[in-house]
Amino acid sequence: MGGIYVEPCSRIPMDRQPIEIVERKGKGHPDTITDAVMERVSVELTREYLRRFGGILHYNADKSLLAAGVTETAFGGGRVIEPMLFVFGDRATTRYAGEEIDVAEVAVRAAKAWIRENLRYVDPEEHVRYQVELKQGSAELTDIFRRGEGPLGANDTSAAVGYAPLSRVERTVLDLERYLNSPEFKREYPETGEDIKVMGYRVGDRLELTVAMAFVDRHVSSESEYFRVKGEVLERMERFLEERGDFDEVAVHLNTLDVRGRGVDGVYLTVLGTSAEGGDSGQVGRGNGVNGVIPLMRPRSSEAAAGKNPVSHVGKIYNAFTHHIASRIVEEVPEVEEAYVWLLSRIGSPISQPEVAAAEVYLEDRSRMADLRGQVEEVLAGELDRIGGFVERLIGGEIPTY
Repeated sequence: MGGIYVEPCSRIPMDRQPIEIVERKGKGHPDTITDAVMERVSVELTREYLRRFGGILHYNADKSLLAAGVTETAFGGGRVIEPMLFVFGDRATTRYAGEEIDVAEVAVRAAKAWIRENLRYVDPEEHVRYQVELKQGSAELTDIFRRGEGPLGANDTSAAVGYAPLSRVERTVLDLERYLNSPEFKREYPETGEDIKVMGYRVGDRLELTVAMAFVDRHVSSESEYFRVKGEVLERMERFLEERGDFDEVAVHLNTLDVRGRGVDGVYLTVLGTSAEGGDSGQVGRGNGVNGVIPLMRPRSSEAAAGKNPVSHVGKIYNAFTHHIASRIVEEVPEVEEAYVWLLSRIGSPISQPEVAAAEVYLEDRSRMADLRGQVEEVLAGELDRIGGFVERLIGGEIPTY
């Protein structure tokens, strides 16, 4: 392994910075749908390879496009004119030990299962078409999976960064979307779709939130009904935020493009609860980070984690693992208020032995750095030694990637 470096962090903790901007795309957003579906494809391919061959073969299912369909909205219920198109891309092992693997069947089955479980009004048989472009991988990358025991060699030279803890704005944006998409909220307000985006910005201790939420036209009989329910939903959000009490002032705005008097053209109505039905397409890597938010004021990894192979692709493993290590540092060394962790791989080297493992930690008392550096190094090195257990959790789909 290369060097382990621990240095004091020059930036003040995010909660104390004067301005912060954070975004969260809910599970019905087109970008989140592509991330979630391709991650399910990854999990199902892994299970198929393990079931049939006792090991995980080469694949990377992290390229996809959800092309929007065409719909016609109407108060009381509109119609789908043209279905969405989901394109699965990148590479997978389609033949091994003389046997064919029906990768296309696995991918489509995984997509339909996720849609059925998460998007109430989308029929995966009727409202989505599927195009599978998962091709056989390169010989050299495929050979990584046959090179002995222990941690596999990294399949790329890549770097990732993670941090901990989440700021107040990050937690609020994340929790609000989850609340609005919770089963309890949907039972109370079936008019609300799964396509929800929350954008938050904080100046000092004042938080402004702008929420875009698709409404489902079959549950909305008129323009006046739409604005009545919208008002109730806005009140519920305000109450949710007030009960948290995380900021001196909070303002929340909902569907700010709406204009009264323009009928269906002046309100955010959908037939299926997602803008992917006719308004917006989706792509892997354009949505949330592995910790569930898009933190515009933080360093972020450039690679998308969803759909990548969980045993050799550092674009997935290190992306999630850096956040995990940062959390462990904050937990194990109480004097650390905020931590950032970077890992850099070299293609072919074991994933447990990065070329660089670096941490930046914020201490209120910087004079303690010399005393605490060894503790932070110990946490970092210890987590790298236990990376195998983390990978097992990734394989099982236990660690979120969006």
